[in-house]
Amino acid sequence: MDVTWVVTWGHGWMVGAVPKLKADMCADRTKSSEARCRALRIALISGLVPLSLTLVQCGNAPNPAALAANSQANVQVVAKTSPQVQQVASGDTFEDRFPAPQFRERFPSASEGFLQRQMSDFSPKRAVQQQPEQAPYKIASLAPQVPYQRPAREDLTTLVSMKSSAFPYFGNNPASDSPFLNISKGDRRGHRSYSGRVFWQDETYNDSRVLMHVPEHFDVRKPGVIVVFFHGNGATLARDVRDRQLVPQQITDSGANAVLLAPQMAVDAADSSAGKFWQPGGLKRFMEESASHLAQLTGDPNSARAFANMPIVIVGYSGGFLPTAWSLEVGGISDRVRGVVLLDAVYGEMDKFASWIQSHRSGFFVSSYTHYTARRDRELMSMLRQKGIGVSEDMDGPLRPGSVVFVETGDGITHRDYVNRAWTQYPLKDVLVKMSATPALALTRVAATSSSASSR
Repeated sequence: MDVTWVVTWGHGWMVGAVPKLKADMCADRTKSSEARCRALRIALISGLVPLSLTLVQCGNAPNPAALAANSQANVQVVAKTSPQVQQVASGDTFEDRFPAPQFRERFPSASEGFLQRQMSDFSPKRAVQQQPEQAPYKIASLAPQVPYQRPAREDLTTLVSMKSSAFPYFGNNPASDSPFLNISKGDRRGHRSYSGRVFWQDETYNDSRVLMHVPEHFDVRKPGVIVVFFHGNGATLARDVRDRQLVPQQITDSGANAVLLAPQMAVDAADSSAGKFWQPGGLKRFMEESASHLAQLTGDPNSARAFANMPIVIVGYSGGFLPTAWSLEVGGISDRVRGVVLLDAVYGEMDKFASWIQSHRSGFFVSSYTHYTARRDRELMSMLRQKGIGVSEDMDGPLRPGSVVFVETGDGITHRDYVNRAWTQYPLKDVLVKMSATPALALTRVAATSSSASSR
């Protein structure tokens, strides 16, 4: 009998000693392998063709024509395969699949996506007061209407550098018609005074600042005045004019509608040089430049014209007599000067003072003096009387246009404190109060003061 043996090789085919069985099994396996290979080739071709087309177009924007063609082809396929949707699919064009955005989709209406707001919606909300119904009749009121009041503010006091201020000055000294800076040492230049003392330009004649003061009650819309204060020897604006002599405070306390301009003269030196105020038109240039600064200080640029035409009162203390006299003589705007006040200051230049008094009878002139200047004050009084100009020797009454007043102060009144105490305490304040009592002097008193404002 035949012996049949079978050996298994892994999970493969069994190999035996039956030749017929072996041949049948190989034939079946060959047919099955050919069918499987054919199916695999079809599957690979079906998958690789679309993939190759996709890779070719990778990174390129979609072509609208191709999209439209594909869309039309899909419509035809759908129409053939699904006749029941043919009517609907035939209208599915490129525009239907990729419609242009509508305005209402980008900007929803008030009833859609979000609430539309205006800029006014973000402003602070005010409570809406219920308006009472209008009565069919009117009620008369005896209460007076409240006039407009300017918003309150504080006094404005500051130092401003001005090109037209007294110094630095590189011109001539009119007394000698020689250069004012008449001495040099290396790179330094200076001025030798009449006493022989040398003052250097970089220490004494190099400060161009002006002390400006605007009281809190000042109103540029009302008649007012600009006070120009020329300080004396050995002074600075902050230490002496502002803090010791209290010139800004006197102007505020007077209640007058007045502002202050005080240029720095020789800095803390025994020198009365007038600097640029010696020059023709010096005071005019100074006032023109200060008008714009005052307008900026008050916060109203349109007020510069008002300041440029405002009346002026010049106050000269001690050595300030020299720039006062030259400003009256050659300043170029002596007609704007409504008054001159000299505080123990007639040390010379009497002819210039007498000339201004004689030619400006609508202004006033006040000179208060101690024994230091008594001789020259009496000489000036004599000059005026000879010209037929009346002179008063007290400050009891109001100042009027044409008033010429000389007031001698007694013992105990010191020259150093004369700006604070002369014929009365705070003489500059008293002058402004008396000015504002006379409408013809074009000065308004816009703030109340104590009853002792003009007490002696």
